[in-house]
Amino acid sequence: MSENNLLSIPDEVIISKIYFIRDKKVMLDSSLAELYEVETKQLKRAVRRNIKRFPDDFMFELTESEFVNLRSQFGTSNWGGLRYVPMVFTEQGVAMLSSVLNSERAIMVNIAIIRVFTKMRELLSAQKEIILKLEQLEKKDIEQDDKIMLIFEYLKQLEKTKQEDIEFKNRTRIGFKKPNE
Repeated sequence: MSENNLLSIPDEVIISKIYFIRDKKVMLDSSLAELYEVETKQLKRAVRRNIKRFPDDFMFELTESEFVNLRSQFGTSNWGGLRYVPMVFTEQGVAMLSSVLNSERAIMVNIAIIRVFTKMRELLSAQKEIILKLEQLEKKDIEQDDKIMLIFEYLKQLEKTKQEDIEFKNRTRIGFKKPNE
């Protein structure tokens, strides 16, 4: 079966499940479980059985304050919502999940997620390049402004010198005058 027939999750769906926590792009265990079409507790169980595969830079649990902040964003109810501190997975953690979850769906979802993370990284890189070029243009503008101001200063000095020359030529002369003048 081809990859496109097996899985068609729009990038926007995956992007909407990526959060920025502790200066890292991460995905919640519940979001990943939803995408893998497994229960969150099954995903957590598989991760805990293979905890050595998930160092702190691959997966971590939220602190109580992070969890409260996250829960206030989602809201809770008696019928669902976040009740337990979730595990969050970085891009590397998501990649490692493919070795823990062996279903075809998990493999295809991981490929889709990694591609989205890669696209996001490329977009951020392009954005940084654009910002750098804008800063360079701004710097050139400032340099150009300085050069233009210097040109105007020279023009003012030239005009002043020219005016002084005209005043010098038009001054009232004193002293001996030739008869022709």
